[in-house]
Amino acid sequence: MSITLHGTGDRRSHLELGRRGEDLAAAFLRESGLVVLSRNWRCREGELDIVATDRTTLIVCEVKTCSGTGFGEPAEAVTQEKMARIRRITGHWLSAFHLGWCPIRFDVIAVDYPPDGAPSLRHIPGAF
Repeated sequence: MSITLHGTGDRRSHLELGRRGEDLAAAFLRESGLVVLSRNWRCREGELDIVATDRTTLIVCEVKTCSGTGFGEPAEAVTQEKMARIRRITGHWLSAFHLGWCPIRFDVIAVDYPPDGAPSLRHIPGAF
């Protein structure tokens, strides 16, 4: 089965593109020495794409994937409202896993997955 990842506006294509970007981001984090604790963790307020740790800091990663920059860079899609929601959801994650205070860093991973080329990834540590 083949899924087109661009140009159709098809929801399944969009979800597949996002999943591929998150897979690439998780692999990148692991190769960078981080331990991925959760992927696509959900609560009533929303979802955290990736929660990882370097064994001293909890790292919450928002992954944005696109197949081109016609609508701007992927990282530009992380608005102030989205940042505030991710912070609130992180509080729910900490409660769910019974963790007290710990250092937390919020990163953005922007993945460009062009239709006719190799994907590229840009990691922005401490993005917000």
